[in-house]
Amino acid sequence: MDKILAVLKDNPRLTNAQIAAMVGQSEEAVGEAIAAYERDGVICGYKTVIDWEKLEQTEKVTAIIELKVTPRRDTGFEKIAEEIMSFDEVESVSLMSGGYDFSVGVTGHTFKEVALFVANRLALIPSVISTQTTFILKRYKQAGIILSPVNTDERGADIL
Repeated sequence: MDKILAVLKDNPRLTNAQIAAMVGQSEEAVGEAIAAYERDGVICGYKTVIDWEKLEQTEKVTAIIELKVTPRRDTGFEKIAEEIMSFDEVESVSLMSGGYDFSVGVTGHTFKEVALFVANRLALIPSVISTQTTFILKRYKQAGIILSPVNTDERGADIL
């Protein structure tokens, strides 16, 4: 992996000058490289990882929905993916191998809200054959960042 990308992956808040010092290039060269990566779609965006559980006033429910679909003639999975991505509730869409075709990450305020989204929006897409929803109960690590280290007592049992 390119040295600049490796540094940005770990800390996108660094300045071009800081990155330049870390990778042994000029600040101008780093700035040009980052601009090219952004222009070419190599860098797709910058996002903050938030541990929502630490904010008591904010309730978030996240689910992974597995979809089995029938690919469409001429467009295969692409148009189905576009349709799924168009929903505001959808945070991620991945084409998968194995027992289902798509993995869809969805966030809502309540379990019921997510369930109704699946029933009233995702399941009604014409190509969808079936859905399976799995709710995330606790995140320990996200985007390479440890959110909640596993604590154990003297017996080695997890303390939640």
